[in-house]
Amino acid sequence: MSGLFGVVSRDRCSKSLLYGTDYHSHLGTEFGGVAVLGETFHRQIHDISTSQFKSKFDKDIMGMKGDMGIGVISAVDEQPIYINSRFGPFCLIMDGLINNSRELASTLLDRGISFSEVGKGYVNLAELVSKLITQGNSIVDGIEGMFDLIDGSCSLLLLHEDGIYAARDKEGHSSLAIGRNGDSWAVTSETVAFSNLDFELINFLKPGEIVLINKKGPVQKKKGFDKNQICAFLWIYTGFPTTEYEGINVEKVREKCGRSLAKKDTDIEVDVVAGVPDSGVGHAIGYAIESNTPYRRPLVKYTPGYGRSYIPSSQDMRDHIARMKLIPNESIIKGNRIVICEDSIVRGTQLKNFTIKKLWAAGAEEIHTRVACPPLMFPCKFNFSTRSIHELAARRAIKDLEGDDIENVMEYIDHSTAKYSEMVEWIKKDLGVTTLRYQTIDDMIESIGMPKEELCLHCWNGEYSGCCNCEEKVGDGILPAGS
Repeated sequence: MSGLFGVVSRDRCSKSLLYGTDYHSHLGTEFGGVAVLGETFHRQIHDISTSQFKSKFDKDIMGMKGDMGIGVISAVDEQPIYINSRFGPFCLIMDGLINNSRELASTLLDRGISFSEVGKGYVNLAELVSKLITQGNSIVDGIEGMFDLIDGSCSLLLLHEDGIYAARDKEGHSSLAIGRNGDSWAVTSETVAFSNLDFELINFLKPGEIVLINKKGPVQKKKGFDKNQICAFLWIYTGFPTTEYEGINVEKVREKCGRSLAKKDTDIEVDVVAGVPDSGVGHAIGYAIESNTPYRRPLVKYTPGYGRSYIPSSQDMRDHIARMKLIPNESIIKGNRIVICEDSIVRGTQLKNFTIKKLWAAGAEEIHTRVACPPLMFPCKFNFSTRSIHELAARRAIKDLEGDDIENVMEYIDHSTAKYSEMVEWIKKDLGVTTLRYQTIDDMIESIGMPKEELCLHCWNGEYSGCCNCEEKVGDGILPAGS
């Protein structure tokens, strides 16, 4: 994922922009970027794969003069993109995944429109979105048309002389929230960015809503939809503990998940409850509260400098981060029966090689792994996380049990079936743990507290009905289908 932050300030916006953007560092590890508009545009992009955002941008941002700015922590592409369009110059940042990007880029190329930010074998998605927007009759019309064209998701901030245009993904997979501090306004992916900068949360954008924010405040340019499809994984794993989505706090959800897992554990006795840092900690605290078992830290994350190990595209880099960031504390581990709470099992290799093995090596008596969500069955269609079915631990288990890949995995999704139990047993043995249990999808939904139909659960159950807010189809937007 990528984290977006924008601010319209009563005076220079540089300080708020620096720290507001930095509060999204848990979302991406590849690139950071900012753009400020004063008498002219100032833009800066840095590689942050081996350093933190603040250390790269502190001097850059503080030297940028202007009262409006946008910033991004990007998991994949270099952002912001600068475009000098017929609507005037603008800078754009975005979060999401466009599955038909190659087709859309090819159509634009056929029309004589060039792309400059091409690397890693694909078009920069932020540039693609910018070029699609310029095909509209206005910025707002261009954003609407872009929404209609893409297969996937896109939330964006667009910095223009009019102000900051904020547009939330049409189906609401990601979140955007508006905050106010006196005469200053901000918009953010994560509400954690507000509290220490003294911004008060005003509201969340609805799916498909477009808002223009300037010194007069936010003005709605297009109404949003009431139907939501927000990603449930935001609460389970992605979000910062103090962040809220749709008014629901991340840490509270994780504690409820942990409580729910503990209620099902009537057949084990343990000495210690722990969470895999950082996103497993809230789940573990809930488990400890419900089970009346001490919460302790047998594994400690070494500094915030090590990012999330599932984000980098390179398996070697993912493994390196996973190996280096967690340090076992033998004094707490040795001789103890431990429940270790994890937010999810994606590939399973890092949990097995760099968490479980460290606990056994430090003298754990028993290791009971509890996972806060169901087994992941499908790659995400809406953001950069899991990239293929074959990477997923559950799919590897199914392939081994069936002797081949199978298309219909419904019996393995249903936790009441014998096939589900066989799959979990296979993963348990592969991980090398004493017991393994996953959260059920119903218990996860109950912990979040939103109706099932308001959540995107695609990576667990494969369900996706296409555009949930209207009857438009991909291709009915700015560009004619098949052109």
